[in-house]
Amino acid sequence: MAKTYIQSMLGENERVLLVTRQHWFVLFSAITAEILITLVIIVGVSVATLYDPRAAFGFILVLLPIISALRDILIWNNHEYLVTNRRVIQISGIFNKNVVDSSLEKVNDVKMNQSFFGRMFDYGDVEILTASEIGVNLFKRIGDPVKFKTVMLNAKEKLGYSESGPHTQRTESIPAQIAELDELRKKGIVTEAEFQNKKKELLAKM
Repeated sequence: MAKTYIQSMLGENERVLLVTRQHWFVLFSAITAEILITLVIIVGVSVATLYDPRAAFGFILVLLPIISALRDILIWNNHEYLVTNRRVIQISGIFNKNVVDSSLEKVNDVKMNQSFFGRMFDYGDVEILTASEIGVNLFKRIGDPVKFKTVMLNAKEKLGYSESGPHTQRTESIPAQIAELDELRKKGIVTEAEFQNKKKELLAKM
């Protein structure tokens, strides 16, 4: 079976924990104008046909707002926010995809803002502060922001645990792993080049 676009982006042992989109209010506000225009055209043409049957050709104009509304729906449907066990990913675009992701290891802080209506209808803004070059990722008016934030923080916490056994155990700290590698280097078990390469990989994760 062919992979989906999301599946094609996942690394080895990476899995999706949550997929969400902007709240349906965002979609509704985007297509409200198209709905009103469609109704106006239908009513206007229907009245005009009472006086001149040839006015029925005006119904063709309904295709314009309908096509525009379908485009807005596709844009909304293809704008996704994902949390995996390693990253937070934002995907947008129907044909040309724009992907922005942040490693959970580099997430420094998470802020959530919900207005009164946001709490009533379950939407809000989630701002992710990272140590990457992007700095800040702002996810506006996403659905169920509390769950999004909770899943992301839980995934970040589990990054320090090993999933090899039935009960997760905290893995060694990076400085401890480097010290252990240094001992192996001194004993001649690993070469100087191997030690430096592995040390560089571990430091990059801090």
